[in-house]
Amino acid sequence: MAMSPSLVSLLFFMLLLVQVMSGGIDLTWYDARATFYGDAAGGETMQGACGYGDLFKQGYGLETTALSTALFNNGFTCGACFQIMCVNDPQWCIKGAAPIKVTATNFCPPDYSKTTDIWCNPPQKHFDLSYKMFTSIAYYKAGVIPVKYRRVPCVKSGGVRFELKGNPYFLMVLVYNVANAGDVSNVSIRGSKTGWITMSHNWGQNWDAKMNFLGQSLSFLVTTSDGKTLNFPLVVPSNWQFGQTYEGKQNF
Repeated sequence: MAMSPSLVSLLFFMLLLVQVMSGGIDLTWYDARATFYGDAAGGETMQGACGYGDLFKQGYGLETTALSTALFNNGFTCGACFQIMCVNDPQWCIKGAAPIKVTATNFCPPDYSKTTDIWCNPPQKHFDLSYKMFTSIAYYKAGVIPVKYRRVPCVKSGGVRFELKGNPYFLMVLVYNVANAGDVSNVSIRGSKTGWITMSHNWGQNWDAKMNFLGQSLSFLVTTSDGKTLNFPLVVPSNWQFGQTYEGKQNF
C-alpha cells in the first residue's frame, strides 16, 4: 500500500531527527549571555586558547566566539559550533535579526577580582563573540545581552586538517576544520614504523606524542565528541616538516 505524502514527510523528519540526535547535536535552546571583544577587523580574535592561528586562512573567519569556563571544558569544546540569538532585550536586540552561527575558537577567562560584570566566571554560561557576530544580533552599545544558544552541526569545506609542530622528540598536532560535531575528544597516531599510539591532549585542540616520527609517514584516528571515529591513513608523507599542514581526504 502506498504511503500518503504527509506520512512520507513525517517519516523523513523522524529519520532526520534521529540522525541529528545520534550525531550529538542538541536541539534544545539554553540560556546564556554574550559580550564581544575586538574590533570590526577581528585582529584581536586571531590565535587564542584553542590553538588556532589565522582564523581567516583556517576557514573560521570572524564567525567565532570565546567560551566561558562552564562551556570551554578545558579546551575540548574548541571547534564546536553554536547557534545564538539575542532574546528578551527589546532595547538592544536587533529586531528581526536572524540567529548567528559561530565556532568556538578561544577562551574567555574568569576574573575573580571583580564583583560585577563577571560574565565569564563559573558557573555562568557566556559567549564572548567577535564584534561582527555580536553586532549581527544586537547594538554594540549594549555591551552585554541575554541570549539563547544551542549546539549545531559544523559545516566545513574539504577534509580534516593536521598542522605539525614541535621538535624531533615531541610532536604536537593541531586538528582543525572538523565538520559535524566539530570538537575532538581523542586522537591516535601511527607512524609507518610504529603501531597506534594514543596522543595526549595538550591544550585547545593540540594533541601531542613524545616520540620521534621524523622520516615516517603518519596516519591518524580522530574521534569527535559525538563518538564518531575516522581513520586518516598516510595523510602525512614521510618527508613532512614542522610547520606544515596536511589535509585528509574525508571529514565528519
